[in-house]
Amino acid sequence: MALINYSSREINCKIIYYGCGLGGKTTNLLYIHEKIPDNIKGKMVSLATETDRTLFFDFLPLELGSVHGFKTRFHLYTVPGQVHYDASRKLILKGVDGIVFVVDSQRERFDDNIESFENMKINLKKNGYDLKDIPYVIQYNKRDLPNVMSFEELDKAINVDNVPAFESIAIKGVGVFETLKAISKLVIAKLSKK
Repeated sequence: MALINYSSREINCKIIYYGCGLGGKTTNLLYIHEKIPDNIKGKMVSLATETDRTLFFDFLPLELGSVHGFKTRFHLYTVPGQVHYDASRKLILKGVDGIVFVVDSQRERFDDNIESFENMKINLKKNGYDLKDIPYVIQYNKRDLPNVMSFEELDKAINVDNVPAFESIAIKGVGVFETLKAISKLVIAKLSKK
């Protein structure tokens, strides 16, 4: 969970973008990193595997204010999309403060989305977490492609906890910052209660 740095008066929060392979997790992070001013973001780091990669960087969103006099720094991560990188997915979830579950809206990817959502819950449980205790939002990505499921169909099947859900076209930046702001606010609200 959140790490407190007393010397810099910062609370470090970990937000993870989780979802099936090629669903848009990396595209979200690349877009965010490109648009955030250089003076408040860290370097983008990429850990590559044979067929996938994990990205992460940190930033200090000044507009969100402070929590009990501490600034909040967010560390954004993606998990590898392919299920055979399950050990990496589980490891990246350690210390999670918030999750953006990225859904590929294409009808032919429906089963992959469901499998990834179930995999996320299993990996959270293996780390001693329950999804109901972690702030999360859902992003229905690739809304501009043909053969996408309706928002209502996806939301009924995936959004079992009735969390905030957003439509997006990550490659164009549509819905990307709305999703990030929503999860950031949920994480800060939870921190403020402690």
